[in-house]
Amino acid sequence: MSSHETPGTAGNDPLGGSVPGSTPERREVTVRRAPKYVPFLILGALVGVVAAAIIAYALPGDASYDASSVFGFFMVLCAAGGVILGAAVALVLDRISVRRAERAVVESAPDAGDGANRA
Repeated sequence: MSSHETPGTAGNDPLGGSVPGSTPERREVTVRRAPKYVPFLILGALVGVVAAAIIAYALPGDASYDASSVFGFFMVLCAAGGVILGAAVALVLDRISVRRAERAVVESAPDAGDGANRA
């Protein structure tokens, strides 16, 4: 080993690439299925809009208020509540996925073009 090499670097290319035939690098990673938050927020808002439509058009109301204005009022309230509930569900699922996370060992694979470009 020359004086400029550090322990563990023998067999590596000075440019940072691996020499063909050397052992691949192994790492331990955490694998989990995390939810995407935006679909949960959108679904919560849509459920809120449907709930507002049911409140405004299916239930009997006061004749002094137009059904579309009642729908608009409840749409704002129910959609906001649905977004909050969707975010809460996504957070709960995210916490569950953290607990169910698994460890895996991965190896680096050489690119197909690495050996072809060297002369």
